[in-house]
Amino acid sequence: MNDRQRPGDPAPYYEAHVFACVNERPEGHPRGSCKARGAIPLRNYMKIRAGELGLTHVRINQAGCLDRCELGPVVVIYPEGIWYAPRTHDDIDEILDSHLKQGRRVERLMLLPEQKQPAAE
Repeated sequence: MNDRQRPGDPAPYYEAHVFACVNERPEGHPRGSCKARGAIPLRNYMKIRAGELGLTHVRINQAGCLDRCELGPVVVIYPEGIWYAPRTHDDIDEILDSHLKQGRRVERLMLLPEQKQPAAE
């Protein structure tokens, strides 16, 4: 039972829910967009790989704007509320294996709540 569940609540349908922003803003928008930074292929890859890895207890969903455009592409995993900024298939593989299979965090890809700019690459 997590902090928000109450006695008598039904069990969660999924153990984890991943929201991958695929929002598109007009070309030249000052905040950019996750879609323009390759979010759709990364989200599609994540969904396929999760299935290949047998992560049936996890749901990978596309999301509209998650309001962290400058950091995109971004994903957030609930119920933990951990944000990541994956850039490659290897990043996605690491998130799936470490976070969703093993319950560990991928610190090098994590976004902090106060973070406004992308981490230096």
